[in-house]
Amino acid sequence: MAPTTQPVRLIEISGPPFERGRQYGQAAAAEIRKGIAHYAAQVHRHKLSDADLARIVRRYLPTIEEFEPAYVAEMRGIAEGAAVEFDHVVMLNARTEVLKLATGAGRFGPQPTVNDPDGCTTIVVEPERAADGHLIHAHNWDWKVESAAASVILRITGGDGPEILTFTEAGALGRFGFNSVGIGISANYLESDRDYTQMGVPLALIRRKVLEQSQFAMAIRHVCTTAKSASNNIAISHSGGGMVFDFECAPDEAFEVEPQGGLLVHANHWCSPAARVKLREKGIAAMPDSLYRERRVRKLLSHASGKLGVAEVKAALLDDWETPWAVCRPPRPSTTNDLSATVCTLIMRPSLGVMEVAMLPALGAHFTEYTLRR
Repeated sequence: MAPTTQPVRLIEISGPPFERGRQYGQAAAAEIRKGIAHYAAQVHRHKLSDADLARIVRRYLPTIEEFEPAYVAEMRGIAEGAAVEFDHVVMLNARTEVLKLATGAGRFGPQPTVNDPDGCTTIVVEPERAADGHLIHAHNWDWKVESAAASVILRITGGDGPEILTFTEAGALGRFGFNSVGIGISANYLESDRDYTQMGVPLALIRRKVLEQSQFAMAIRHVCTTAKSASNNIAISHSGGGMVFDFECAPDEAFEVEPQGGLLVHANHWCSPAARVKLREKGIAAMPDSLYRERRVRKLLSHASGKLGVAEVKAALLDDWETPWAVCRPPRPSTTNDLSATVCTLIMRPSLGVMEVAMLPALGAHFTEYTLRR
């Protein structure tokens, strides 16, 4: 199947957890089944059966239920609405963790084999540096080409908390996005020697929890203190307060990386001096380009005269220097030979309620605008 640059669909859901999950599953059934087929096939390539997958998923259910029981109900609703197995929906919401465990030996101890990691490059421009005074939270998501045809944008309304606009793999509860009080989130893959030594909350669910918060303090708390199975860099912004916090998260500890001159840039290697002393960096073998992607983006933005606008941010994220190992990567074999690409470029303006998304931008960057409110 040829890679698709078609815009992803916007799906609106509301109501209590099971009902909004059912709505989600019905509306996104085609995309959900594509995602399940791809990841299940990857698990099967490692000689694991559906029963083995179910066993891995069951390890995570108690942790998910303790973190947020409503998420289990929502995932059950997705499974019913899409007419798919519940275990497969959990897999979509814990796919980093499930895929790692599926390819590794033991429970939590021996390090799993490297699996095509999310690449990703994040840019956040604080209001004082932005040309129009509105915070820009932008991101390149580097992952499997197949995900371009298995993603959606959710508009979540009518709940007890803020309204949410999130780009996500179909069937997952959230990935990147922002809410109606101006809290935004994006995340980048990191890898360390502490990964998969403890049971933790799947990363996708932590991101959804952040988007449900009305108070920035609680968003920070969930990022910094929630136990994780794997490392992850998480950038959270607040357009109303005009600030960004970036946390390089090990499974059991978080290290802050501060923006410089109103600008945050982060790729896929550890930058915090404290983290680099305490942890062993393990991601560079699969993502050597991370080291220059961050520097390249920062350099491009520093050359922009004065303050930064959306055009400058887009140009930096679409940079093709050293292609196919570029900031914006075209479909290419990864270090493990699966086809990898910049799946999408997102430009989020939470204070304006707007998200622009270009799918597989290296094949032609055509941005589609989505809004938090109709």
